Amino acid sequence: MRINRHRRAAGAAAVATALALVAAQPSPAAAHTVAPDAVFAKILVKQVTGAHAKKHLDALQAIATAHGGNRAAGTPGYDASRDYVADKLRRAGYQVTLDPIDFVRDWTENNPPTLNLTAPGGKVYVPNQDFLTFQPSPPGDVTAQVQAVDLTLPPTPAPTSTSGCETSDFDGFVAGRIALIQRGTCGFATKVRNAGFAGASGIIVFNEGQPGRTDAYPLDIGEWRAAIPMVFADFAVGNELAATPGATVRLKVDATLTLGTNHNVIAETRFGNPNNVVMAGAHLDSVPEGPGINDNGSGTAAVLETALQMRHFPVRNKVRFAFWAAEEIGLLGSDQYVEELTTAQRDRIKLYLNFDMVASPNYAYKLYDGDDSDATGSPAGPPGSAQIEKQLAAFFDARGLGHVGADFDGRSDYGPFIAVGIPAGGVFTGAEGIKTPEEQALFGGTAGASYDGCYHQACDTIGNVDLTAFDVNADAIADSVARFAFDTTAIP
Repeated sequence: MRINRHRRAAGAAAVATALALVAAQPSPAAAHTVAPDAVFAKILVKQVTGAHAKKHLDALQAIATAHGGNRAAGTPGYDASRDYVADKLRRAGYQVTLDPIDFVRDWTENNPPTLNLTAPGGKVYVPNQDFLTFQPSPPGDVTAQVQAVDLTLPPTPAPTSTSGCETSDFDGFVAGRIALIQRGTCGFATKVRNAGFAGASGIIVFNEGQPGRTDAYPLDIGEWRAAIPMVFADFAVGNELAATPGATVRLKVDATLTLGTNHNVIAETRFGNPNNVVMAGAHLDSVPEGPGINDNGSGTAAVLETALQMRHFPVRNKVRFAFWAAEEIGLLGSDQYVEELTTAQRDRIKLYLNFDMVASPNYAYKLYDGDDSDATGSPAGPPGSAQIEKQLAAFFDARGLGHVGADFDGRSDYGPFIAVGIPAGGVFTGAEGIKTPEEQALFGGTAGASYDGCYHQACDTIGNVDLTAFDVNADAIADSVARFAFDTTAIP
C-alpha cells in the first residue's frame, strides 16, 4: 500500500512539474518552445517501463495457467483476463465499460438445406452437390424473389468480382429479397454483413466461375454476421438464377446456432475533448492452443501500463483505450464495436493506434505502412495514416533504431477502423512470417526463421517474449499515445 501511494504521489508530482514547465514556456513565436505533447511524452516514456509492463504479462500467464492453459474467447481464462484489465483501469480512475460482443459458440446442421426455384417454373437443386449450407448459417425458411448484387457475368479470366464488397453494391436492393452474391476479391464475411445491413431475407453466395472456382464446397467463415439463412452454391446455380428474370426461390436452412457473449474492455479518460478522440487498442484473447503471452499479452500489457501511468495527465483530447475480445476468431470485438458506432461517433474518433505482438522473440520493428511507401500488398490507409506512421518512425529514429514497414493487410484490429475511413497505425514485431537477411542486419536475430516460432502454439508463454523489444515498444506506445493525446493537428 505504501508503494502504491508513493507511486501515485510521484506520478502526480511529475505531471504538476510538467504543467509548470509548459506554463513557463515563452510564446509560440519565441525560439526553442517545447510543445506540451513533447513534454508529456517524455514523462510518460520514462514512467512506462518494460519492468512494470512485464508484471501484467506475468499476471496473464498466471491466469492462463489457472484456466486450462489459454485465455481464448468464450473461456474462463478470457473472463479472468477481462476482469484483471478492467479492475486495474477502474482503480486508476478510468470510466470503464464492458462492451458485449457475440461469437459462435456452437453450430450443428440438423438436416440438409433446401434451395428450390419456385417461379417461373420450378427446379429442385441438389443439397450437398449443387449447394451447401454456408456455415455458420442461422436457421431459416424463406421464399422470396432473388436479387443479383453487382455480379460479373460472364466471369473475367482472373478473379475480379467485387459483388457485395461495398455497401453501395446494395443501393436499390429491395429489403426482404434474397441476395444473390458472387464470390470474389473480398472476404465472405464482408458480403454477408453488407447483405444483412441491406435487409436481405436470405443469402445465396455462388462461386465466381473461373477454372477451379466453379463448384461449391464446405465453407465456414467462423463468424455470425447476419441472422438470415445462407448457402454456398455452384457457379452454374448462381448463373442460372441470375439469368432468370423474376426468379423466386425457397431457401431453407435447418441448423442450431448457439451464440456466446464476450466483452471488450473500453476505458476512457474523464477529461479531454470528447469530439476529438484518440484510441489505442490491443486484443486481449489468445488462441485455444496456448496462453498467448506474445500474441497478444504483449500488446495488452504495454497498452495497459500506458493507460495506468497517464491517469494523471490533463489531456487535451479524450483518450480511449480498447482491449478487444475474440480477435483470434475474426476480429469480432473490434469489428462489432466499429459496426455499432453511429456516423457521428465514428467522426469523433480522430485516429486508432493498434498494438498486436510487440515482443516477438526473433523480432523486427515493423510500422504499419500507412502511406504505402513500400508499394507492396494492400494500399495506403485512410488520410492521416501516413502521419501516424511518420510519428512512430520519429520515435525509432530518435533512438537510432531501424524500422521497416508492415503491410496494411487488415489482419489485426485496425482493419475495421480503416474500413470506415478512420486513420490508423501501430507497431508490430512479426508473427509466422520469415525474417529476411536485411532485417537480421537491422535487428539481429536469425534470418530464415519465423519472427515467432511459437505463434498460435502452446509454447507462447512468458518465455516467448523478447524483453528488449518489449521495453522499446512499450516506450513507443507511450510516446505516440501521449503526443496524440495533446496534439492531433497533423491528422487531416
